[in-house]
Amino acid sequence: MQPHQINPLIEPQFDAVTDYILNHLGSNVPLVENIGHYIVESGGKRLRPLLVLLAANACGYEGKQHIPLAAVIEFIHTATLLHDDVVDNSELRRGNATANAKWGNAPSVLVGDFLYSRSFQIMVEIGSMPIMEVISNATTVIAEGEVLQLLNQRNPDTTEESYMNVILGKTAMLFEAATECGAILAGSDAQAREALRLYGRHLGIAFQLVDDVMDYLSSSEEMGKNVGDDLAEGKATLPLIYAMREGNDEERALVREAIRKGGLDDLAPVMDVVRRTGAIDYTKAQAQAQVDKALAELAKLPGTSFTDTLTKIAEKAVERTR
Repeated sequence: MQPHQINPLIEPQFDAVTDYILNHLGSNVPLVENIGHYIVESGGKRLRPLLVLLAANACGYEGKQHIPLAAVIEFIHTATLLHDDVVDNSELRRGNATANAKWGNAPSVLVGDFLYSRSFQIMVEIGSMPIMEVISNATTVIAEGEVLQLLNQRNPDTTEESYMNVILGKTAMLFEAATECGAILAGSDAQAREALRLYGRHLGIAFQLVDDVMDYLSSSEEMGKNVGDDLAEGKATLPLIYAMREGNDEERALVREAIRKGGLDDLAPVMDVVRRTGAIDYTKAQAQAQVDKALAELAKLPGTSFTDTLTKIAEKAVERTR
């Protein structure tokens, strides 16, 4: 079941967001439309725009501006995917060839820029300075998170604290912006806005930590990307950081060298170390702790079917396999 199907009240709004997105990919340059449609229609869950809808509804919003706002969040997310795949030289996403593998790096980067620009055009139409402030700040932090990740690439001395800062920027920030902006649009009070902001932050961190785990557990078919991509790119994700901390000298040296050189030559022995040291369980526990924090924030809001759906999404975040 897709996340939006948990609550039948949200499905018509979710469908309206999909229509809005497809209707606003128009461009005078056919390649822009082709790449935009390709990645937008490639099978993602559209969780971030769904969070906008649920947050707005949870705060009693009865207007229609949450539809374009949700599209803004999805356009920004799609732009980051286009840019990430170029930076990471990725060839597979959601089980399909990446845009850069299909059209090349330059078109992918430029279409990502187009989607960023289109999202700001839509925000101007929405006409909310507080929303524009939150999203412009979020895009800055996301870019900083990507640069920080690049600096940490092939660095086996990356600390857990540094890595958590990376995922706060590159993943959690857009979740946070989605839920906070939904609350802003609804005119919610400061307490509800803050609760939803933090719910989004903790959910986003949990979501990324589960992704880290799946890189060492799932098959390519389950994940929709190549297993071991993080190691191949020399990314010291939390399972590797913990494995180095808890492994013996030989295991630590193996993982450190694998991160330094990147590639998949040492994938099998590294996966053995990750499993033997309990790094998978540790990372799952950290994800669950983030979910618990998200749910604690959600408990500050009045109970509705929409907060119930937000609860289910958080609970399922640690259970997913892709």
